[in-house]
Amino acid sequence: MSQAPPSLPPIAELLPHAAPMILLDGVSHVDAESLQAHVTIGVHSLFNSGSGVGAWVGIEYMAQAIAAWAGYQERQQGQPAKLGFLLGARRYRCSVPEFANAMQLRVTARLLLQADNGLGSFDCAIIDAQTQQELAQATVSVFQPHDAKQYLEESTA
Repeated sequence: MSQAPPSLPPIAELLPHAAPMILLDGVSHVDAESLQAHVTIGVHSLFNSGSGVGAWVGIEYMAQAIAAWAGYQERQQGQPAKLGFLLGARRYRCSVPEFANAMQLRVTARLLLQADNGLGSFDCAIIDAQTQQELAQATVSVFQPHDAKQYLEESTA
């Protein structure tokens, strides 16, 4: 694995999302095949039930890590982050019912496959940053069309 770039852009510059849907706090490491992001669960975290964020949100944390990785790759080519689509998660398993308040999470995404047609597959995990325990794992499938606007127009026509 290569060294992290000296300065990583804010997460908002890597995601084609707007607040409040940016769920990750930032990126800790990114290279040609992987990304590591971080998020601290707080009472103001989106989807917080009072005691924490339901484990089901972990899939979105993983999807946003993948989107941030793709946004970083686009940025390296002088392009803005492009819209992509979460197709699904295989074998999502989580050892906790929720991510508790004050929990610090590392979200990792590692590229397994990227096809020319925009289909991709990533091995993802969510790790408790304090205990280093893996809390969640899944293989996540995504689709990033070359022209999302044209793709959406064609699919609704």
